[in-house]
This record gives sequence, C-alpha cells and structure tokens, in this order.
Amino acid sequence: MRVTVFSRRSFLRSMGLATVAIGSGFAHSCQQNTKQPNVLFIAVDDLNDWVGCMGGHPDARTPNIDRLAASGTLFLNAHCQAPICGPTRASLMSGLLPSTTGIYGQIGDRFLKTENPVMQNATFLSRYFAQHGYKTMGVGKLFHSSDGDGAFEEYGGIHEKFGPKPEKRMHYDPDWFDKPGGTSTDWGPFPESDDQMPDTKYARWAVQKLQETHEKPFFLGVGFIRPHVPWHAPKKWFDLYDRESIQLPPYLENDQEDVPEIARKIMEVPMMPTTRWAKETGQWRDIVLSYLAVTTFMDDKIGWVLDALEKSPYAENTIVVLWGDHGYHLGEKNRFAKHSVWERASKVPLIIAGPGFAKNQTCAKPVGLIDIYPSLVEMCELEKNPGLEGHSLVPLLRDPEKEWEHVAITTYGRNNHAIRSEHFRYIRYEDGSEELYDHRKDPNEWHNVADRDEYADVIKRLKTHLPKKNAPWAKYSHNQVNDYFVNEQKSIKRWK
Repeated sequence: MRVTVFSRRSFLRSMGLATVAIGSGFAHSCQQNTKQPNVLFIAVDDLNDWVGCMGGHPDARTPNIDRLAASGTLFLNAHCQAPICGPTRASLMSGLLPSTTGIYGQIGDRFLKTENPVMQNATFLSRYFAQHGYKTMGVGKLFHSSDGDGAFEEYGGIHEKFGPKPEKRMHYDPDWFDKPGGTSTDWGPFPESDDQMPDTKYARWAVQKLQETHEKPFFLGVGFIRPHVPWHAPKKWFDLYDRESIQLPPYLENDQEDVPEIARKIMEVPMMPTTRWAKETGQWRDIVLSYLAVTTFMDDKIGWVLDALEKSPYAENTIVVLWGDHGYHLGEKNRFAKHSVWERASKVPLIIAGPGFAKNQTCAKPVGLIDIYPSLVEMCELEKNPGLEGHSLVPLLRDPEKEWEHVAITTYGRNNHAIRSEHFRYIRYEDGSEELYDHRKDPNEWHNVADRDEYADVIKRLKTHLPKKNAPWAKYSHNQVNDYFVNEQKSIKRWK
C-alpha cells in the first residue's frame, strides 16, 4: 500500500507523540542537543502473527502493537533467520546468517564469540551504535540469555527468566509421557498479580529510562518474555476472552504425508504436546486461549513503554522498532512448537516507525530480521557497516511496493533452508529433499507442489538464493530438542 510521507509533526500527531506540556512532569530542558534519532528497540519472545494488525488470529487483542503499526510500516511477510531463540537473536544482532556463523542451535551469550572467528569479527548492533556516539541501554531478553555478554553499556537484568511457577504443573508435563528433554510448556491463569511477572519489571525499567535525561542519543532495547512458555499470566487477561467462541487454527490431519521423511524427523520435538493429544484431552482450546491471553498481557506492557515515550521529550526524535524473534505452531501440522522451517515457525511481526517516514502502511515484500541492523544504521545516518548480510528496508519504508529482489532465508540445522519470496516458500534439506508451497493458493502449506512440472522454473529461481556457505556447527551451539542433529554434533562441547 502506497502512503505519502508525512512531516515529522504530522507523524507524531498520528501516533499521539507530540511534545508534552510542562505539566506532564517532564522538563523540556532535558531534550537532547542532537539531530540523530534515538532508537527504541522492542523484542518479543515467541510471538507469531497472532496480533490484531496482522490478522493471524481473529480473536487476538493487541491494541498497543496495533497502534504502533498504525504509526509506521507493518511488514506482513517478515521472517526470522532461525526458528529458535538463540540463533535468530545471534543473527539479528550480528547481521550475519546462521549459515555464515554456524550458530544453528541454542547458545549461551558468553559463548557467542568463543572459538568462532566469524563472530569475533562481527560487531553487535548495540555495540555498533555505542561506537558511533550512542548511549546503549537494555533490559530483559535481547540476546538468548541476557545482554549478549556485555553488548549494552547499561543493562537492567533479566529477572526470574520466565516468571514464577506454580507448585506443580497445571496441564502438561513431559515426564508424564517418559519423553526426553525438558520444556516449560504449560498453560493457565497464574500468578495473581502483574507485578509478579518479569515483563512488568522490564516495562517499568524502560519507562524509568525514558523519564531520565540523556545528553547523547540513545539506543534502548526492551526484551519481553511473553508469550514464551509457560503460557501463564494473571486471570484478568484470560477473562478478556470467551473460551467457547475462540477460533482454533486450521488443521489438516494428514498434511505431513506429502513432505520428505527428513522433514518429519527434523521437525519432531518429542517433549512437546501434539495436536492429536490436545484434541483427545480437550486441551487445544485452552492452549489457544492461554497464548492469546499472555500475548494481550505482554501487549499491555508494551503500551506502558509507548506511553512513556509519548510523554517524554524524546517523542519527536525516536525510531521505534518492534520484532518477534520467531513464529510458533499452535496446533498446525500436529505440533505446538517452533523448531521448523514451515511458515508458522518463521513468520513474525516487524514494525518500524520513525519521524519522517510514512504512517499506517503495510508491506508484503519478503524481509528478514537480519535486515533490521542495516535499516537502523541507514535511518540513523551512521557509517555503513560493510560486513552485514541483510538489506536496508529504508527503500520499502519510503515505497512499500518498490521492486524488491531479495528473499527471506530461514535455517534450522546445517544446510536445511527455507526461501520465502513474495508468493512462495521453497524448502531444501541437506539430503536434497524439497518442499514448495504456493501461498497464493495454499496459505496453510497443506500441499507440497515441489514435484509438479509447472513449478520447475519457480524452484530453479528460488534455488539461486540458497546460502552458498554452510558453516560447520559452532562449537558451543547445540540442539536440545531432538536427536536428528546428533551425528553432526558429536564433537560439540555442550554448555550448562
């Protein structure tokens, strides 16, 4: 959708971010003496497209994410570079693909650069901004474990990881099924108060920083945990939804019959519930309700931060970026998990809003989280970082229908890639097996058409975008959920 570029003041009025009056409690005297924009960088863990503005689920209630989308550009075809927290965040923050770094699985922050020459030569996004005169601050989950082992000058912590736990599981425990591995997967109303939730603490810390005086331009990262499992939040968020009327995701019992055997092996997550189990036990509707409820809780805390920005002296000169680190299956393809190169595990929200850029526009071009780094560098007029593998999205911010030759690449394990164009998803596995989905006809990816002659040219074209390099597994990167990758990982030292 083409939208004209508005002036900065018009943009701010549309977002409600006009300069505040003195009576608001903030002194105008703390306005920065700089024309360089600040950056508010909001990360959300395990958030798929179940947000109101994306239409991923008809019952989703995310008024604050929606109002942010209305103030800038919403990318409707944005994808993570890996369908799991550690490698996707390492990719975004380094500006490098997993196939370049070898970080295909989870990795502790302190090991991101250890014995990895490629990563040692990379400069993390926040550090790049610090090198160019920015004050960098962060709180919550921004890298996989915390702050990327010192990637922010000021870090407010990652409190209690995923929040308080009930004395015993409410609905699901893999030990009941003698399954390998561990998961925090559970769902239901808990605890009693928002104040007990980590995301509330992250929001308060960020609000405080937006109330302080900053002489230099700042880069403020806020990493929210929910809707990562366990799908727990206070009961009031569950009460916003009518359980009986909630719509369940589309599901085809036999939709994996036409995918290669390697696909089923790689995507199997033994410790997670299956849709068959959820249907048999009557839990599917409750799982969907819980995911929606905790997402609305998280959205409320994002609202706190956006409100604080609106009331601050920085409102007229701040770029806001919001992203989810990967998608999530909630019953589609007989699974409740990330860990796949299908659409549900890669598609994420990505919103960019900033002074001087258009409001209330959407873009359907394929983009990746890896594109955030070069985009912010250009938007803030920093010196270009030549080592980045993503592409600046500024041309699409100015014209969302502009010709776009790039694709989004998602990788899970070495040499297993999905290539997402505007209309197609092409998947190629390490043994040469293939899948192809035509999203114009098959948005649920139920029909693999890779063997159809009429799509041969499409596959030929998309193959050219496969990574030319597939680095060996990084020493401290590991896969914790199935045994498929074990043969490649015999020499990998696991971290605790």
